Formats: sequence, structure tokens, C-alpha cells
Amino acid sequence: MTIESLLLMFHSDMVSVERLSENSAATYEECAKIFLNWLSREEVKLAAVNPQVLLSYLIWRRTELKCDELTIAKDISGLRALGSYLVRQKIWEENHAMMLDRPKASRALPKVLSVEQVDKLLDSIDVSEPLGVRDRALFELIYSCGLRISEAATLQVSDLHLKERLLIVRGKGDKERMVPFGESAKEKLEHYLEEVRPVLVGNKIVDEVFVNYKGEPMSRKGIWKNFKALEVKAGVYAKVHTLRHSFATHLLAGGMDLRSVQELLGHSDLATTTIYTHVDDKQLREGHRKYFPGHQRTDYEEKV
Repeated sequence: MTIESLLLMFHSDMVSVERLSENSAATYEECAKIFLNWLSREEVKLAAVNPQVLLSYLIWRRTELKCDELTIAKDISGLRALGSYLVRQKIWEENHAMMLDRPKASRALPKVLSVEQVDKLLDSIDVSEPLGVRDRALFELIYSCGLRISEAATLQVSDLHLKERLLIVRGKGDKERMVPFGESAKEKLEHYLEEVRPVLVGNKIVDEVFVNYKGEPMSRKGIWKNFKALEVKAGVYAKVHTLRHSFATHLLAGGMDLRSVQELLGHSDLATTTIYTHVDDKQLREGHRKYFPGHQRTDYEEKV
């Protein structure tokens, strides 16, 4: 069996049997591809793999390729998924990857834009052009609802409820959540849907809300590329995902409770959402230093 054919069957199994999202399946497939190619170079048969071989592989990833802890943790998740498949295919007697401990990687605080920076970014979009009208509606909605880039790309017209200012979002694991959006986002969406999208789509039937100049659904890469151009124009450097981080942080700063923000973001674990409370703490400390420069260390800092 070739590496290509094994990867194809592994991917199909993850989606159809394990019910993983396409994004997760693609990530684990890439992890498996790197591992299988390493086995080939080292002339180690797949059936002969044991925990020691897996450790040698991870050491190679860490020392030779300089992979960080988050990447190694992702590698181990991918190896566990591959191991589960190989056991069911009777290629491995047991899932050796389950013996690997994932490193507890320290997570850096996410970058967050101020409200003024978000406004500057959005206001720099040229809405005199049809695609500019689309981009203003797109990025306004991403910020207004805290959407992931994949969620914005796959959002369908049937998911929009303009009158109620609500949309249905399909997030990770195909879980649905209902998210409200503001009046500004509603106005930008109506302008795009009524005057621009019909011209771009023409006679085609397209379910997705946001389309490219050909009238086809926008890809994640297409959205990312447009945002990079917008960054340069506005002089505000971030990522599309930074709008999601900013959405969460601004809600918490405005007084919304953590559980509600968790629901809006679609986090399955509240611990994931608490990262934004640390962002807010950091902003408070920086503000204190700015206005009280004589205090190098405060009682507040010692407590948080």
C-alpha cells in the first residue's frame, strides 16, 4: 500500500466514521503524511512501529525541524488518530501513540485590537467598489459576531435572519450556535445582499453568503488574502482571527459575563474562553503603568 492510498483512506475514515470536521481531518492527515514519509526515509515498516520509534520521530521534529510545543502537541493528536485507524485496520495491535504525553504548551495571550483600530481597519475599505461593499459586510460581520474565518466562508444565506439580526453559525464539530449582530452589520449586509451579490452571482445558484468576483463561494484563503491587503492599507496589522479575539475581549470589557461570551464564541470548554479575561488583566496593568509610571510593581499585579 502506498503512502498516498493510506492517507486517502485515513482521511475518508476520519470524516465518515469518526465524524471529524474537514479541517480536523485535513490537519491530522498532514501530521500522518509527515510521519509516514519519515518512516520511509528511516526505512522503518509501519507495522514495526512501537513507542520508541514514535519518540524518535518526535525528537526529530523537535530538534531537527525546531517544532514548538503546540506543533508537537498537534503531532501527537494526529498520531493518536492515525493509530486508532491502524488498530481498526489490524495493522497495529494497539495504539502506541496513546502512550505519548502531550506537552503542556504555554499559550501566549492573543493579540487584540482596540475599538478605534477596528474602526480604522473597517473604514479603510473602499465601498465605492462592489467587492469593497462585500468586504465591508464580511469583516464587519466577522467582528460583530466573533466568527472564525471558516465559519464566515461557509455561512449560507438561509443562516441569515436579518429582521431579527441573528445568524446560525456552524462551528467546530458541526455544532450550531445562534449569534446576534449589530445594526451596523445589518446595514452593510443588506447593501451587499441587495445590490452587489446578485450581480456577482448572476444566474448561478450559490448557497454561501459571501462570493468572489466570479460569483463562487469565497475560500478561507481568499478571505485571508483580502484581509492582508486591508492591513497594509489601514496600517493596522493583525490577522482575521484577531477580529474574533477583539470581539470577545470588548464584550468582557463591556461587562458581559464569561459564560455568555463562551456561548457566542462556540467554545465547548469555558477554560478556553478565560484566556480573554487574562487579556483584559494585561490591558489594566499596562494602563496602570502608563498613568502611574513611578510604580514599577503594584499590589494589583501581585494579586492577579
